[in-house]
Amino acid sequence: MKITDVEGIVLQSPEKYLNPTGSEEAPGVAYCFLIKVSTDEGITGWSDVETAPQIAQSLIASPRTGCDMMEGIRELVIGQDPFDVEALWDKLYLGTAYYGRRGVAIQVMSGFDIACHDIIGKAIHRPVHKILGGARREQVRAYASTLFRPRPDDMRRACEFYLSKGFTAIKFGWGVFGQDPKNDIALVKAARETIGKDVALMVDAGWKVSRSAEDAARLVRELEVYDVYWLEDFLHPENYEGYARVKAAGSKVRLAAGEQEATGWGFRRLIQEGKIDVAQPDLTRCGGFTQFRKIMWEAEYAGIDVCPHAWLTDLLTAASLHANAVLPRSLFLEYNVSSSPMLRDIIENPIQMNANGMMDVPQGDGLGIRINEQAVEKYRIN
Repeated sequence: MKITDVEGIVLQSPEKYLNPTGSEEAPGVAYCFLIKVSTDEGITGWSDVETAPQIAQSLIASPRTGCDMMEGIRELVIGQDPFDVEALWDKLYLGTAYYGRRGVAIQVMSGFDIACHDIIGKAIHRPVHKILGGARREQVRAYASTLFRPRPDDMRRACEFYLSKGFTAIKFGWGVFGQDPKNDIALVKAARETIGKDVALMVDAGWKVSRSAEDAARLVRELEVYDVYWLEDFLHPENYEGYARVKAAGSKVRLAAGEQEATGWGFRRLIQEGKIDVAQPDLTRCGGFTQFRKIMWEAEYAGIDVCPHAWLTDLLTAASLHANAVLPRSLFLEYNVSSSPMLRDIIENPIQMNANGMMDVPQGDGLGIRINEQAVEKYRIN
């Protein structure tokens, strides 16, 4: 089998990216980026990628230069065998070294790697978790991943909505959080009072808020009384020393980070220097399944948990379910509850949550997700 094409597709939502003004659901991303990998045997692989879509598309389409260090990604893989995921990953990493090594280059590589695993699964008629070594579970507990609402009453109504949908875990993040410390605590308090003691509650504090390690440590202490399962991404992604200082301050609240981190060696540094409790690789940013296998080992060696970050379409939801399936210990499946129809319409067989708040690991070929290409064309702008 040979790769015949790699296509970057930019979709535009009919709704703008907006923070909630009340209890309503946020629409989510304004643009979405898809990667489609085609082969000479008629099998195609897909992935979404949470990145800057127009920039990512240009990296795929750029021409070959001949220096083998600043190449277009498509040109590097045409004619290659999609089964050679390790060799292809290294070829792309070296071939994009002058402009890559992190950021959009790794994110495009991640999507390409996921699409290759999708192709492999379809070719051998097995789900991706079989390729990754075999599933340890068939279901994963889902959490509603959403933005903070501006007022306590808005938080209460939002929580009631997620409970009515069957979620047994909820994560609030970003939005107004970090603008007013007193309001921050009031919002978390309202959420805990509404959902009760048996529903898990996570907080994503937002790394764009300017905090010192001492600020973050104080925040952790204040959240502890509300039984917050973890506090996520509360410092800049590269502030490893700051994470370690907050951990050293002592708290029952787990510290989670890593959605902006990439590669096995990147996570080794975050885990060993940052002293985090939960590593959160996003499969579309960390290097795909090829690097996820290495990240999983680093976390296992350090004795910490892994919970994939997953906030886009059901392509990433499915990929993250496969990843959760093979983990020695699975915590949650992050589920993007944003309201944009673009994120839902492009999937023919959307993933559904069971009545007990669990989501089934896909058992179909590859990712187990079918793309509605007519809907893709509907939202496509490039």
